[in-house]
Amino acid sequence: MESGTCKKELVIEIPPDIVRQESEAVTAQYRRLARIPGFRPGRAPASLIRRHFQDDIRNEVVQTLLPKYFENAVKEQKMSVIGRPHFADLKFEEDSPLTCTAKFEVLPEFELKNYKELEVEQGTLEVTEDELKKSLEDLRERAATFEPVEDRPAEDGDYVQVNYRGVGKSDAEAKPLEANDAMVHLASDGAVPEFTENLRGAKPGGVREFDVNYPEDYASKALAGKSLSYRVEIQSVKKKVVPELDNEFAKSVSEFKTVDELKARVSENLAAHKKYEAESGAKQDLLKQLVAAHSFPVPDTLVEAQIDGKLERLLGQLISQGIDPRNVGLDWQKLREDARPEAEKDVRGSLILEKVADAESIEVTEDEIDGLIRDLAQERRESPAALKTRLTRDGELPTIERRLRNQKALDLIYHNAKIKPKSEVVPDQAEG
Repeated sequence: MESGTCKKELVIEIPPDIVRQESEAVTAQYRRLARIPGFRPGRAPASLIRRHFQDDIRNEVVQTLLPKYFENAVKEQKMSVIGRPHFADLKFEEDSPLTCTAKFEVLPEFELKNYKELEVEQGTLEVTEDELKKSLEDLRERAATFEPVEDRPAEDGDYVQVNYRGVGKSDAEAKPLEANDAMVHLASDGAVPEFTENLRGAKPGGVREFDVNYPEDYASKALAGKSLSYRVEIQSVKKKVVPELDNEFAKSVSEFKTVDELKARVSENLAAHKKYEAESGAKQDLLKQLVAAHSFPVPDTLVEAQIDGKLERLLGQLISQGIDPRNVGLDWQKLREDARPEAEKDVRGSLILEKVADAESIEVTEDEIDGLIRDLAQERRESPAALKTRLTRDGELPTIERRLRNQKALDLIYHNAKIKPKSEVVPDQAEG
């Protein structure tokens, strides 16, 4: 094994008689099927078949024997191979052993350090009045209605429904920016200032024309640094009406009859969420402690797979936001390099949890796997049966099982840890 890595090399040697036997078997197959001019199928001499299909026969012999002998060799040496081996330095001469060097990676061997009675700080589980108030305000905001304004022109805080068309001033051939029934919240943080300035005082049926110069650091890359001339048709002006926090509101947004019952349920949900967040944070801190306590090499194969997964998620996020990844100008090689240190820690943490699971004889049941598949199916809006069929076909079920097993191992570490309340940082008070 190379120092500081999980890379190994193994010289495989297959005896000449085994090679000869396999060559004769492959030649016999070709002889039965091959069509050689002047000979009926199956009648051509073996020597002629070998001459006609020499390269094909050699390739089949190698592809049949090498994987089998490699698998036997790693079993004898009790190696846990990761990924596929790379075969190099192949030597295949008649009446000589078939030799080859297999290059591959193995799971690292390491001694599991103490994972019980670790100390960790955990955030508070108490729900504050401010948190409860904010959640109730969010509920009211989501239940808000938009009512037409008919007795006055648009003012700050109103929502103006518009159709607009924006044409680039410097690039007349660029595709115009158009939208129908768009809603502009005047003077809001997200509103373009020129829209607020020019739509203030507008009334339904009116038309406003104005220019917008987008700054270089504008959030939308497609508009950053550009200037557009807009024609905006005002369809309606609306104001947002937020319902009062009373019994009628409680009935409209829940199964409860009183606002006190609604508050109690919201408080329970907040407490459950805070408990989950606090425990999740504590578990991740415990895992970080274990990763810091263990120093061993991790297979590049697993690290690269971890990086691939992260970049695939980034691609998915860009696409879901309507951004073409090809136009963003990302340096993918640098992203890979930057992601490597964290990916190595993630892989090391996963290997530690697998070791804990082995030490504790942790197992995952079929019901637990089906439960996770049901959750994933709900997120992806497909049937659990269809998802399980696809995961089985793609060989992903072992990954699901490993994830669950590692999570159970982390839960065990957490339940055996010494939990301390997270110390609050008190700001320095100015001296009088």
